[in-house]
Parts: sequence; structure tokens; C-alpha cells
Amino acid sequence: MRDFYSFYFDAFRIALQSIVAHKLRAFLTLIGIIIGVASVVVVGAAINGFNTYVLDAVSSVLGVNHFMIARMASSGRRSQDEWEKADRRNKPLYWDDFEWVLRHCASCSEVGAQLQTRFDFKQDGHELFGTGVAGVTANMVEIENKTIGQGRFIAPHEVEHAADVCVIGNDVSEKFFLGQDPIGKTLKVKDAPMKVVGVEAKRGSMFGDSLDNHIYIPISTFGKMFGRRQSLQIHGKAGNREHFEATIEEARLAMRNRHKLIGEEEDDFGLVNVGQIKNQVDQFTGTIALVVTPITLLSLVVGGIVVMNIMLVSVTERTFEIGLRKAVGARSRHILLQFLIESALLSSVGGAFGLLLAWSIAWLVKVSTPIPMTITFGYILLSLLVSGGIGLIFGIYPAFKAARLDPIVALAKN
Repeated sequence: MRDFYSFYFDAFRIALQSIVAHKLRAFLTLIGIIIGVASVVVVGAAINGFNTYVLDAVSSVLGVNHFMIARMASSGRRSQDEWEKADRRNKPLYWDDFEWVLRHCASCSEVGAQLQTRFDFKQDGHELFGTGVAGVTANMVEIENKTIGQGRFIAPHEVEHAADVCVIGNDVSEKFFLGQDPIGKTLKVKDAPMKVVGVEAKRGSMFGDSLDNHIYIPISTFGKMFGRRQSLQIHGKAGNREHFEATIEEARLAMRNRHKLIGEEEDDFGLVNVGQIKNQVDQFTGTIALVVTPITLLSLVVGGIVVMNIMLVSVTERTFEIGLRKAVGARSRHILLQFLIESALLSSVGGAFGLLLAWSIAWLVKVSTPIPMTITFGYILLSLLVSGGIGLIFGIYPAFKAARLDPIVALAKN
């Protein structure tokens, strides 16, 4: 057993000495491995980071354990024909539909409603275009897990009495009340003065579009200003994640009963399930990884070919050493293992440098963009195992060639 460990220790030491003795050659040899490992790790971290970024953005907009019923809404993919068919079939949803779901969804912890439009604001010489105006029930703050940075959200009595109050997003606050406390100030919506009672905390952007260019007003006030006979969105929330799917199904059945749908008749309304959106994001990023990762692995194959080439050169340079070791009793398998260990170590060193390069790129992306880049322990392990495996695979032929050298011929060549 001691001889066993001694052999591997000596083999590792000799391999390390060979790499150190030819530092520049080793580095140039490993450029392919370094770039390949860095590419795989950066792509993996970018895909995970993109997934996290999208899910965080979705959660910041829609909240958690949240679903929505609307005339046209779907968390799944639809063809153009399917969309046109749904457009002809689906019915508008009104306040009576909201109240029906409110009464018949016992497992819903909250049921709210929302109407929305877009509006261009002009006030005191300032302009803000395409601002989202949402008429909401007071409990939308809980349903969508909104965070109020200043002031408060709309109160139930303000919805009941169609009060002229509003909660504004960060973009609206900065455009019209820069350097001021907006609470208590007035913002005109269609020339109607609205008292600002709250400012939502900054949410940032998603795919370049701001998530802060909006205002909330009581849904009753919205109806008074923009018309009451508009199809609304019904928002529901489950009490916990375990009952989420059951809650959605209960709300769906309540709406089907409301519309007197029976048997196999299709829903005449749309349903958005936040959980399904997250699953679709996972599937989307998984597909990207499935397509992109093999492409990045090609650079590792190229790096492996370079490693094989340099190991063949090493075998040629060390022919006398191989012959001498065989002459004093080394077996072919010892020579084979020696060169396999050397090629694996060489590639693992490249993997370590590639990991360092990947970490630098990930850090640069993380500090310069909103997309998080996290290199997990799994990526570290993957980079070392893959690079070491490449060294083993592409080191087999050079090691086999070295093991088959005739010691007499090898010594004679010196």
C-alpha cells in the first residue's frame, strides 16, 4: 500500500516539475482549456442569472402565490388561430364576476380587481409618456406583495367612496416631484387633481422597460374617469404554496359556474398562473442551456487536441527518460499512468485558470448589469472535473505510445 501511494506521489511530483519547467509552453497549450472552461462556466452562470433576474422581476410585478383571471390571459403558448378563437369566445369580465369569485373561492386568502390603461401626463412643464394607470381594490397591495416606500397604499374606504387619491411609482415621483416630498401633493389625471398618498418602492426595469412608470387609483375612481363597462382583471391569492394549485382550480370552477359552462366546454376566460410562468421561464432557460452548452464545449475539445499534441511532443522529448525508467524496472502501466497523470494535471491547471477567468467575467457583468451572475460550487466542481477528464481522454494516446516504447530503442536514440 505504501508503494502504491509512493508511486502516485512521485508521478504527481514529476508531472508538476515538467509543467513548471515549461511554463510558457504549458500556458500556451492550455489557452484552449482556459477559454473552454471559462465559456462553459460563464454561460451557465449567465443562464442561471437570467433565470433569477426574470423570476425576480415577475415576482416583483405579480407577487407570490398569485393568479389572475381576465378576458384574454394565458400563461401558456398559443398559436395565432388559438388566440383568434379565444378572442371570439371569451367574454368580458365585470364587477359582478369579481364579486362572484370573491364569494365562491373559499380557499382564496384575497380576491381583488384591477382595471388599467395608459395615459400621457403633463404638469408644470413636465411630461411623462405611456404611464400605466391602474384602478385597483385596496387589497392589491397584499395580493401582489407591493412594497410602499413612502406613505401608504389606497384604503378600503377610498375605494368605496371613489376618492381622488393615488399611489405613484418611482418614475412618476422623480419626474413631477424631484427633490420634494410627494406625499400630500397633487397629480392631475385627465385634469382631475389626485392627492398623492403613497409612493411605491423602486422596482427597476425588465428587458429595458421601466417597472416604475405607473400610478394606482381606486378602481371606483378609475370607472368614474375612464368608464365603468370595461373588462377587468380578477386577482386572487392562495394562503400558502401548498394550497396554490387547489385555490386556482377552485377559482376557475367558480368562474365556469358563473358562466354556466358544463362538461368539456372550454373556459371562456383566460387564466394566468404565476407558478406556470416560472416553470416556463425554467423551461426556456433550460432549452437555451441545452443548445448553447454543447457549443461552448467544442472549445474544450479543441483544447484537448492541443493537450494531446503537446503530450506527444513531451513523449518524444523524454524518450531517453522513458527508456531508462523501463530499464531499471518500470512497467508499461507505470509509464502509462505517469503520462495520464501529467496530462490530467495539465488540463486541471487550465481548468483552475479558466475558473478564475470566468469569475472575473461574472463579476464584471454583475457590477455593470442588473443580471446576477453566481458561480456555484457545482460549477467549480464541473470545471475541474471536465478539464481533468479532457486531459485524461486526450492524454490516452500519447501515454499509450510512451508505454509501448522499447527501452533498448529508446536508450539508443539518445
